[in-house]
Amino acid sequence: MKRLPDTELEVMKALWAFGPDTPRSVLEDKLAPFGWAANTINTYLARLAEKGFVAVRREGKSNLYTPLVGRDEYQAFDSRAVLDRLYGSPRNFVAALAREGMGQDELEELQALLDQLNGGREK
Repeated sequence: MKRLPDTELEVMKALWAFGPDTPRSVLEDKLAPFGWAANTINTYLARLAEKGFVAVRREGKSNLYTPLVGRDEYQAFDSRAVLDRLYGSPRNFVAALAREGMGQDELEELQALLDQLNGGREK
């Protein structure tokens, strides 16, 4: 899997919101705030299909689009890529956050998550 450019990621977000067999007209409506022409959206969809992120199915005169990569799957991949590229480890990432001043509530949320991931075991 590769990281998506922000524009293609916006198209994927729209697809994730609507799910399988989304008509292009629905995507165009959802993406209207970006001011992209229909040809631009077609280009992004074609690129996503080439990269294996989207399946295209012809129905009558319309194409229907289905995401092949789930939101959670992509977020996990992208998060890890950013973490590795910018921080090298989760510890360095948390240390950077702490230097910027994490509040007590945020620290408690992080500790609760760590406890949950660790099965609630005490070290």
